[in-house]
Amino acid sequence: MTPEEKFLFDLHGYLVIKNVLTPAEVAELNAVADERLPREKGATGGRRSGQISRWGPAYQRLIDHPRILPYLVDLIDAKFRLDHDYCIFMDEGDAGGHLHGGEGHEGDHWYKYRDGQMRNGLCVVTYFLSPAAAGDGGFACIPGTHKSNFVGSIPREVMRFERPAPYVIQPPVEAGDALFFTEALIHGTMPWRARHERRALLYKFSPGHSAWSQKYPKADDYQDPTEQQRRILSPPSVGNRPDVV
Repeated sequence: MTPEEKFLFDLHGYLVIKNVLTPAEVAELNAVADERLPREKGATGGRRSGQISRWGPAYQRLIDHPRILPYLVDLIDAKFRLDHDYCIFMDEGDAGGHLHGGEGHEGDHWYKYRDGQMRNGLCVVTYFLSPAAAGDGGFACIPGTHKSNFVGSIPREVMRFERPAPYVIQPPVEAGDALFFTEALIHGTMPWRARHERRALLYKFSPGHSAWSQKYPKADDYQDPTEQQRRILSPPSVGNRPDVV
């Protein structure tokens, strides 16, 4: 990470990483999604599916995409693990999910800084397969709340997107961008307003010793995983857990 990226993440609790996926990668991931999660005839509304990292090589590569690895190491640790993953597809008018999270909200939602090093509990890498311009909806957050002592003072109607507030922001992104955020940040999903479908892939990572999900991924369920992917897919532990890179 660059010094400016470290400053921005410490300040905001999230970071937009531009052009992580090439247009060819975006096209391949969208094509696989069309096959794996087809829209039922006559159906409307959003679609979700879990364990998308098992959707074949294109999705498996997102476990340790080379553009994302440095952020996982710098912001979690070199023994991070994949906790769980899923996708969120939304049509125009689909409702999102209210704001949630925050430091201490759950045992693995935390952010710490010490001696020049940032460390986090559960973190999310969101890969975008379609753009979200300002005002389109989708991912939203309250920057800086990963360090705030007064998140309990946020009005309920703001947390539920029933009233706009200037401190709630929706970062614009392009297809191919990724957004890295800590679950200690107050975040959620705004209603989708764009005419095109929202397509977001969420890969959630934990420190090597902890877990949020009760179900651990198994390397043997993947297609010829590399040694590095096996390390990332291994269950939580403390003793003798090797570094990822």
